[in-house]
Amino acid sequence: MINFDLDSPVTEFQEYLNIREWLLPNEKILAVEKPGDGNMNVVIRLKTNKRSFILKQSRPFVQKYQQIPAPLNRIAVEFQFYNTIRNNAIAKHIPEILGYEVADYLLLMEDLGQVEDMTQIYSTRQVHKKALDNLITIITQIHTSQPSINYPLNTELRQLNHQHIFVLPFLEDNGFHLDEIQSGLQILAMQYKKDKTLKEIVATVGLQYLSQGDVLIHGDYYPGSWMTVDDSIYVIDPEFSFMGFAEFDLGVMSAHIIMATMDPLMPDYIFGKYTGSIDKHLVKKVAGIEIIRRLVGLAQLPLNRTIDEKDYLLKQARKLIME
Repeated sequence: MINFDLDSPVTEFQEYLNIREWLLPNEKILAVEKPGDGNMNVVIRLKTNKRSFILKQSRPFVQKYQQIPAPLNRIAVEFQFYNTIRNNAIAKHIPEILGYEVADYLLLMEDLGQVEDMTQIYSTRQVHKKALDNLITIITQIHTSQPSINYPLNTELRQLNHQHIFVLPFLEDNGFHLDEIQSGLQILAMQYKKDKTLKEIVATVGLQYLSQGDVLIHGDYYPGSWMTVDDSIYVIDPEFSFMGFAEFDLGVMSAHIIMATMDPLMPDYIFGKYTGSIDKHLVKKVAGIEIIRRLVGLAQLPLNRTIDEKDYLLKQARKLIME
């Protein structure tokens, strides 16, 4: 396996892409850049004399948290996801795949340009209705897509994600020092870590997450995976995708809209726009779990909230889980 990074010589990229005939005639790589902060994978922008594109490669660990092992074949899941929906009406909302090398766990993709993810909604505390409606339409069409019968189970990555969503945040002693994130957060979190009834429900939803379903899901449908440029919206980073249950994507989406806007009724708006058949109570349970794990788990967000606001969000999350 060839590993690329930002320090790799331009000549190595040039030779690699030439051998695979991924470059245009007389196309030369001029620059190697970092397009943004990636969480799971190595992501590199390559600029040529004719265009630019994105090289994405997985490692046997989480790129942002390299002490956490992660399966290399997650890049294959991402490829299969894009391949499944490339002929759908929402194809315009995903990057085009220009090359895929199985042996090197590497994707070459269209460069979407100077896009920004939608994590700014945490600071603006609002989501424009048009953008939210588009995101609901996109996830609806993802859920109605029909992948091949051998769509990846993605078992290893799901097990890793399961630990960080449904298990670790609810352990009383998990090694996360929450007061280093914000003073008072440890005490605030402890009441949920000691809530046996709450944890039983969380465990049940977690088992469903690990079970095989019949709906194609994105698996990480949150503002870090939503990209915007001008009036266009793109959805990226589907490495957590699998055949599961639609309520998971909708619950995660709802959770982040709630955390951004501080409005616990946002799931009801999403329910009104989503056209598929869903268990609304399950969506709310997933939303509550996602809020708790984002506030007291390892995967923290750029969410500037007072301790009182986090207390409010955690209480709302418990209500959603207990419905």
